[in-house]
Amino acid sequence: MMADGLAAGGLAPRLVQQADDLVPPAVAEALVSVGRRMDARGWVPATAGNLSARLAGDRLAITRSGVHKGFLSPADIMAVDFAGQSLSPGLKPSAETLLHCQIYELWPEVGSVLHGHSVPATALTLALAGASAIHLEGYEVLKAWNTITTHEMSVALPVIENDQDMPRLAARLAPLLKAGHAPIGYVLRGHGIYVWGSDVNAALYRLEALEFLLATEIERRKLG
Repeated sequence: MMADGLAAGGLAPRLVQQADDLVPPAVAEALVSVGRRMDARGWVPATAGNLSARLAGDRLAITRSGVHKGFLSPADIMAVDFAGQSLSPGLKPSAETLLHCQIYELWPEVGSVLHGHSVPATALTLALAGASAIHLEGYEVLKAWNTITTHEMSVALPVIENDQDMPRLAARLAPLLKAGHAPIGYVLRGHGIYVWGSDVNAALYRLEALEFLLATEIERRKLG
C-alpha cells in the first residue's frame, strides 16, 4: 500500500487522530502520506497545496484549510460534495476545493487531484510573463502519462493567470479543460501545479514527473 511505502522512506511518524467518518481510512492515509512526500520535496511550503481523492456518491476527500501538508493526520482529511461544500462538521475546505471538484465532474475516470506550490512552477511561470503555455518536448518522462508513448513529441502545459476568485477562475478554466487542452495538467502563474490521475498513486507519479520536467526546463533554458 502506498502509505506504508512512503512511511518506510524515512518520513516522520504520523499523529494518530480520529479520521472523518465519511472518509475511508485507506483514503485518508494515502493523502497523509502524499502530503508528507510533497513536503519532503519542498512542493508545499507553509500551508500551501491541496490533496484530494474521489469518494463514492459525488463526494471527495480533501485536505482541510490551513493545515501544513507535512504534518497531516487522518483527522485533517475531510469530505465535501461536488459543489465544494463541507460534509464534515467543524472542518473548512480550502477555497481552491472548487478547482478539484471541477476536474472530478468533468472526468469520471479521475480518482485523485494534487496541487502543489513548487519553486520551479512558480519561478518559470513568472519568468515567462504573457506565455499561455510551456512547451515540453523531447522528454522521456512524458511517458508518465499513458496517452503518451514516445519522447518524440511536444506537449503544451497551459499557464493560467492566477485569480483569488475561485468561481471566476473555474469558469475561465472550464473551456480549456472541456476541449482537452490540458493533457498533463495545468499551472497557475506564480501559484502552482494541478495534476490528476486514476488514483492517488497515479496522481503522485504524474506530479513527480511534471515537477521534474519543469525543473529540467529551467536548467535547459539556462544552458541555452
